[in-house]
Amino acid sequence: MKPQLTFCNELLAAEHPRLADQARIARELGAMGLELDPMTLGETPHRLSPSRIAEIRAQIEGEGIRVTGMHWLLSGFGEASITDPLRRMATRDILFGLIDLAAELGAGVMVHGSPKQRVPMPRATPARTMDTLAEFFAPVAMAARESGLIYCIEPLSRAETEVINTVDEGADLCRLVGNPAFRTMIDTSAAGQAEPPVADLIARWLPSGMIGHIHLNDTNRGAPGTGNDPFDAILAALARGWTAPMGVEPFALAGTARETFEIAARTVFDLWPGASTPEQQTMKEVT
Repeated sequence: MKPQLTFCNELLAAEHPRLADQARIARELGAMGLELDPMTLGETPHRLSPSRIAEIRAQIEGEGIRVTGMHWLLSGFGEASITDPLRRMATRDILFGLIDLAAELGAGVMVHGSPKQRVPMPRATPARTMDTLAEFFAPVAMAARESGLIYCIEPLSRAETEVINTVDEGADLCRLVGNPAFRTMIDTSAAGQAEPPVADLIARWLPSGMIGHIHLNDTNRGAPGTGNDPFDAILAALARGWTAPMGVEPFALAGTARETFEIAARTVFDLWPGASTPEQQTMKEVT
């Protein structure tokens, strides 16, 4: 079965501001959706009007694909914090608004990365920070569940944050929150830096039910196929049990945004187990 790819849209948006153009490029390259950075939708995406949300959805679906999710949820909110007691309530309200937005757009998953907004408080022990996060996310998870969404805490490398660096830590937080709508995820770039080999990590965690999403990226921060990560093994591990969309989330360009995503799509489609080789595809077309 062909893998389902969805493209994280911030690099596309930088070169192609119109959502319809981003969606068209994604469709032409074989993706079935866009995963949106909320800040590409405006300065206050959590406060968009119903008419504007309907317009956004129509532009994307008009190109034959759909919104699959959102990520970088708090990246544009410099004053937000999920750990600072003076800022947590306002931050939670932002996330409630983004949950409503995601649901109205037809998304299925939300990815909470945003490392600058999860800095531990001074002198807080790791255990205390984890309890603080669980307390913060419990009502967020409830809102996500009521909206039919999966909300994922994203493990990130220590170069980005001290809070939730491994899938184990993400799973620990999920257990504390205790809501099936709140899960962790695997970003192949962050995992490749923090806990390689990624293929073994995937094989270990996919059966657990804790993994709510996958991001595909090389540890060089570029698209799959632009570095040296073993995506043949990574994709083989995913093919054994992952059937949901996988987000492609490059941060470094290899040419234009379209060329970068074209490399990613070609790499994933060519290496996915069972994919036809060019010779096999030619034979199919002849017969």
